[in-house]
Amino acid sequence: MTRTTADIFTTEIIKDALVALGDEMFNAMVRTSMSPIIYETTDFAVGATDARGNLLAQGNGVTAFLATLDTAVQSALTHYEVSEIFPGDVFITNSPYEGGGTHLSDVVILVPVFHDDQLIAWTVNKAHWTEVGGAEPGSVSTNATEIYQEGLHFRFLKLYGRGAVNKALVSLIRDNVRLPDSTLGDMHAGVAAARVGARRIEDLVQKYGCPSVLAAMDDLLDYGERMTMAELKNLPKGVFEAEDIVEDDGLGNGPFTVRVKVTITDDRMVADYSASDPQVQGPINCSYTGLVTGARCIFKAITNSEIPANGGCFRALDVVCPPGTIVSASSPAPVSLYYEPLIAAIDVMWKALAPLLPDRLPAGHQRSVGATFVSGIHPDTGELFVMGEPLVGGWGASDRLDGDSGQFCCANGETFNIPVELFESRYGIQVEQYAFHDEDGGAGEYRGGKGVVLDYKVTSDEAYLTYAASRTVSTPWGMNGGLPGSNNYAQILRLDGSVERHHMCTTVPARKGEVIRLITGTGGGYGDPAARPVDKLKSDILNGYVTLEQAVRDYGFDASGLA
Repeated sequence: MTRTTADIFTTEIIKDALVALGDEMFNAMVRTSMSPIIYETTDFAVGATDARGNLLAQGNGVTAFLATLDTAVQSALTHYEVSEIFPGDVFITNSPYEGGGTHLSDVVILVPVFHDDQLIAWTVNKAHWTEVGGAEPGSVSTNATEIYQEGLHFRFLKLYGRGAVNKALVSLIRDNVRLPDSTLGDMHAGVAAARVGARRIEDLVQKYGCPSVLAAMDDLLDYGERMTMAELKNLPKGVFEAEDIVEDDGLGNGPFTVRVKVTITDDRMVADYSASDPQVQGPINCSYTGLVTGARCIFKAITNSEIPANGGCFRALDVVCPPGTIVSASSPAPVSLYYEPLIAAIDVMWKALAPLLPDRLPAGHQRSVGATFVSGIHPDTGELFVMGEPLVGGWGASDRLDGDSGQFCCANGETFNIPVELFESRYGIQVEQYAFHDEDGGAGEYRGGKGVVLDYKVTSDEAYLTYAASRTVSTPWGMNGGLPGSNNYAQILRLDGSVERHHMCTTVPARKGEVIRLITGTGGGYGDPAARPVDKLKSDILNGYVTLEQAVRDYGFDASGLA
């Protein structure tokens, strides 16, 4: 039955169905992808937009893709007139400098949804492909100086035209990546997930009529705006500023400063990053799309984090930054490690607002993806392996709770580590240790969450480490008298007993039997450490979270009280 109007109950059913399709797309991607970084780590995001590119729904996945699905559609519409888009088309892009862009490894699949000849919506998938070519295995390096070294660059190409696959483009991809089977498998998984979402929208139109579905889309966006505005009115008003650094660009240059000025009024929030340092020579650059994602993450956290994200939630947010900064880089700046300045952009906005909202924003966390890539020849199969994985670390304490331990950074969202059993079967390395460490940092009335130590023992003849982190010299900030946290870094424990320390490195060789050790930061503490209750401190000591030496030095603990 076709309807021209819909009652409130029907509208709510359609809205809930639109939100739910994101979850169905998410599950389809997990079930069909071929790379552990997608089906285990879930380094991807899926969702739907209206015909104009307003975000309707986004399935669980990477928080740092919160501004990439809708902006990808918006940019696609600048490359193609609507008259050039047809049923059966599928578009592909990974351009960092346009909507949807982060770095070349994050590939966007877009499927237009039609009713008769009318474009009514888009479904979108953005996923990290383990391989897109470039100078280094895993398509990530710390020493790139221009984007051409980082891999294949697709700028809104038609992967399918009217249902027919672009065989030349598929061949081009296959012939220029190191792992063609998994790369193409992940590509087809992205198409399948987007098509699942498209079918669900078509089903809604068939059931409720196109006018009712389009009206529900608009109502969903307006609802997001109303709920967000109600919370925005309750926030402290004024101008709040903060800054912090990214230590290194991978080429030995740095540190580089990210600065923000946040202005909050009754009806708007403006996050102005204009005073941040210029884009840099090495691959520690973030595009403007990534910056918008960062600002959206904090805006959502302090307004209404309960309702699913949609474009209406962000109508009251303005993100200001001229082109050419470290958080709004222009071509041909390298962007392999875009996530480190992106997280710094999130962190400084967080830092500016946390003193005003300690119940919503804790002290500083490990603030790094800690992206680790290990490649080599598998000792059992003789084939190339490329492992890519983010690392967990410590989150900061809040005004009423200790920080969470062993969690992914703020940009990762619904991310998971690769299970050890799968890890050791797929890659030529063995997990020797995975534990919370006891390095100094994070003391407070509420202590910061603990970082981890993770040891990979090389079982192939040789393996190569590519690693990048920030918070390698600077530390997660404490609040209200809490002490700062600790650093992120990597080590290689050599067979001769020597130990190398790395903050950023590309394809550093490690021989069979040597250990790659990864250490992540502990979060900042909250409140005077001397105010921590003695019974909690005793429990910390007994459980290994705080050493006796740290308890005496940082908390003023009377060691005789342990008896």
